[in-house]
Amino acid sequence: MSTEYQVFSESLADVGVDTRRVAPEDADSAIEELRAGDTVAVPFERDDLTVPDAVTTDPTPAELRAARTGVTPAAFAVADYGSVVLPSTPAGSELVSLFVDRHVAVVDGHDIVPDMERAFDRFGQDAGSAIIATGPSATADMGALVTGAHGPSEVRVIVVED
Repeated sequence: MSTEYQVFSESLADVGVDTRRVAPEDADSAIEELRAGDTVAVPFERDDLTVPDAVTTDPTPAELRAARTGVTPAAFAVADYGSVVLPSTPAGSELVSLFVDRHVAVVDGHDIVPDMERAFDRFGQDAGSAIIATGPSATADMGALVTGAHGPSEVRVIVVED
């Protein structure tokens, strides 16, 4: 087990996020097990990763509003923060991770960097904007901690290992 994966998994556990490690051919079954209700997804750029047939990969605004689960590929992850980096696209793919109750992020195991310093190196290589997401949305603005106020209340991460 790589050190980055172990630190990443432990960091996610600290914020209540389950991590699952799978082979590429098992990604679709892991997504199927983790999805709840209507599900929308951003298509994967890898040919060897697929989503279950019941998942909509080009959602209309109505399908996005109705979705309970959103599945997105992560550009990379930051181990010591337990964060996934979700690229923004002209089509607005980041909405798939923000408008749902449950977000399932999928990241390649070799794309887990150890710390924010390495993440900044990656940002320098990748042109464009991205969202850095760490666990479920939460706020304590009005007193007690509330999850899901500004985004998903549940997050799951699938790490794909070759």
